[in-house]
Amino acid sequence: MSTAMNFGTKSFQPRPPDKGSFPLDHFGECTRFKEKFLKCLRENNFENGLCRYESKEYLECRMERQLMAQEPLEKLGFGDLADGKADRR
Repeated sequence: MSTAMNFGTKSFQPRPPDKGSFPLDHFGECTRFKEKFLKCLRENNFENGLCRYESKEYLECRMERQLMAQEPLEKLGFGDLADGKADRR
């Protein structure tokens, strides 16, 4: 009965997260955007529709820093904000 484990024979190959996964922001690269979004939510009784601009900025930050998969803003529900023509509120 051989139960020897050869941990060194296979190397772990990391792969990008599945769609919908949100890796942690270990270096706090998007903390400023996250805090701005959370502040907006608190000020608006957690009505997330009133904080869409801040949400968009936060997701853009995460995409730019490869903390989430790149997606077109239209696909994330920000088509009206993607071109910059819509008013903030």
